[in-house]
Amino acid sequence: MSSDDMLYDVSDHVATITFNRPDQMNTINGSMLNSLSEYLLQADADNDVRAIIVTGTGKFFCAGLDLRGSDITDNISEGNRGFKNLDLRNTPPTVLHNLDTPTIAAINGSAAGYGMDLALGCDIRVMADGAKLAAAFTARGIVPESGGTWILPRLIGWSKASEIIFTGKTLLAQECEEMGLVSHVVSNNEVHTQALEIAGNIAKNAPMAVQASKRMMRMGMNENFNDHVHHVFLQLLPLFQSEDFKEGMASFMEKRDAEFKGR
Repeated sequence: MSSDDMLYDVSDHVATITFNRPDQMNTINGSMLNSLSEYLLQADADNDVRAIIVTGTGKFFCAGLDLRGSDITDNISEGNRGFKNLDLRNTPPTVLHNLDTPTIAAINGSAAGYGMDLALGCDIRVMADGAKLAAAFTARGIVPESGGTWILPRLIGWSKASEIIFTGKTLLAQECEEMGLVSHVVSNNEVHTQALEIAGNIAKNAPMAVQASKRMMRMGMNENFNDHVHHVFLQLLPLFQSEDFKEGMASFMEKRDAEFKGR
């Protein structure tokens, strides 16, 4: 299932969603926003998928929203009236944040605006050494509308996030790595390979345990320690009853690789 502008593929327990508008710097139009949410939800609901990679074709990861002659432009030109029926629950940043399946941004090229926020919304980021993250929001008269004001301070602290957002700063790959915004910086032709390696390592583990771990990490950002420990215990109870838990213990005792089924 793919469209011309968005590609979707599943192989070896890994779903790959690819922005496919290289001639338009992989900018996102209205139909692509819908497709991105649909593909993310489709991958999350697929029991065969244990990790999701988001990437782009060509020289750009995603240069933001396509504001030229699109339905997005029409909504903006209408002011508040154009957004009166906006459903934020099904927009890509919200969908991305609430997925249980781990997500990896394979930042093959520069990401700006909406594209930067989407990359930051993924759990893990691998970045090409020639790529950049451009926080161009305030230079366009807007705020980081796709989760950036929530995510960035939590990743790198208030002071650094403030400087980047208020000044509309563009970050080089090395700066991103030094700040902890990305896990790996590699050459352009190694970005997808590195992302696949990480996704493959995730897929080797018990998928229900991985997904529960992600849920607990997400919940832990907004609760105190005692409440969090209680919620972790509640997550453990069904895992103790799973076939994967039995397989994990058996494979450890038998000194062999586990074969998890997601049950």
